[in-house]
Amino acid sequence: MAYRVYLLDSIENLPCELQRNFTLMRDLDNRTEEKKGEIDKLAEEYIANVKNLASEQRVEHLQKIQNAYSKCKEFSDDKVQLAMQTYEMVDKHIRRLDADLARFENELKEKLEVSYDSTEGRGLKSKLSDCTKMVRF
Repeated sequence: MAYRVYLLDSIENLPCELQRNFTLMRDLDNRTEEKKGEIDKLAEEYIANVKNLASEQRVEHLQKIQNAYSKCKEFSDDKVQLAMQTYEMVDKHIRRLDADLARFENELKEKLEVSYDSTEGRGLKSKLSDCTKMVRF
């Protein structure tokens, strides 16, 4: 029973952390889409007016487009980094749960073996086998 409480406590915050990370990723997606819309608008303006723009204005307009692309890349890089952190967080919890499960199985085996040795009952040996099979899910 104590293990179940411990395991539940150890993963209790995981859904909140996952929710937070996925919300941040969604926000980055939205910001990227907005910036892509801005790029489209700037590109359309540039194409429509390129013949009438002075050289300096062309460079300035292209610089705005380049800056918007850079911001999109920054948002995308942030999202990739966040996704990697999320993966590592989940992987860490899985490894911890696997280790805890193995430790729990060993302790259960030891307790049942001690119980079997102390009572020397034949029925306990089959119970030990049944219990370890059930623990493996």
